Amino acid sequence: MDNAIIRQTHSALLKSRSTIAVAESCTGGLTSYLLTELPGSSGYFVLGIVAYSNKTKIELLKVPAGIISKNGAVSAETALFLAEGVRRLANTDFGIGITGIAGPGGGTSAKPVGTVFIAVASKKIAVCKKFRFSGNRKSIRKKSALESLKLLSAARMAAKPRRE
Repeated sequence: MDNAIIRQTHSALLKSRSTIAVAESCTGGLTSYLLTELPGSSGYFVLGIVAYSNKTKIELLKVPAGIISKNGAVSAETALFLAEGVRRLANTDFGIGITGIAGPGGGTSAKPVGTVFIAVASKKIAVCKKFRFSGNRKSIRKKSALESLKLLSAARMAAKPRRE
């Protein structure tokens, strides 16, 4: 794993006293694992949910059923609702939502294997990025988890008050 991004995220969350919760689908808990890899992570990590089923996404994380019906479970809209839903559920500063197709099956021409949507939400900002990762299931999951930490870092910087 990319220890530099893990250490950077750990340090930044502790320094800012920010809290985080994660709703993962295709990564199966890998992002939560990375966020809790270092001692002291209980200072920021509040909750990690592996929401594989649409039922869980809808009932626990409050993703509207219509969003999944219209856009699919693998979509920017769903990822954003996952991030916001887990943030609200855990009452944290930040929420991460990840949904995608890690393969080897499940892909379509519109959403091939490797399509992943990662969202980060706070009270001030919500961002989502679409990725098309190559590789096998393990590498797609690993890339997705690492990119979620990078997107969190970018979102944290964007959400900071700026001094004029």
